[in-house]
Amino acid sequence: MDERPGRWFGRREKTQQKKHGISLMIPMTPSVAIRVLLWTVLIAGGSAAAFALDRLWFGHWPGGFLWHAVTLPAGLLLLFLVTRVSRNTGRTLARLGREGELPRLETNRLVTAGPYACMRHPMHLGLLLFPPAFGLILGSPAFILLIAPAAIILMLALIFTLEEREAMEKFGQSYRDYRRRVPAFNLRPGCLKRLFETPPPRSTK
Repeated sequence: MDERPGRWFGRREKTQQKKHGISLMIPMTPSVAIRVLLWTVLIAGGSAAAFALDRLWFGHWPGGFLWHAVTLPAGLLLLFLVTRVSRNTGRTLARLGREGELPRLETNRLVTAGPYACMRHPMHLGLLLFPPAFGLILGSPAFILLIAPAAIILMLALIFTLEEREAMEKFGQSYRDYRRRVPAFNLRPGCLKRLFETPPPRSTK
């Protein structure tokens, strides 16, 4: 999803716009701030909680060769998919969703091309794979079975509350029409294939 300009939340980040030699303030929207908090809690708190639960259930951290021989490659594969999908969908937003001079990560045009033509949240579909990927890399049953599903539920709640609301406030009726036509997620093979295609060229309009 694209970020809403002009809505400030929490601290502000500064970045240098080298082209003009001026400093721009980048807003942090509620959804972005919550995502940052979510990832921090997921990685730090989730790992600690998983370690404690695994010790409680198994008496030690599961670390057998055969177990990790299965979970590590699976986790790395999922992480590769997360990275690939996030990169492609992010580039699509950057190329088609920006008009004029904008701070980094900002968009001001509704993107409905590429993977966004068949689902509204293709980037988040990829990011939903991150918690199980991280759990598999850790080789933690508690992370895989408890913490990853909880993180996915929180991410979905964020998408369908803050993200959707910000998009409707930002794009108005255009986004409402888009939401009626296009589902939030689409698991049809033809749509999933678009996640890995080369992003469309940058818009010149």
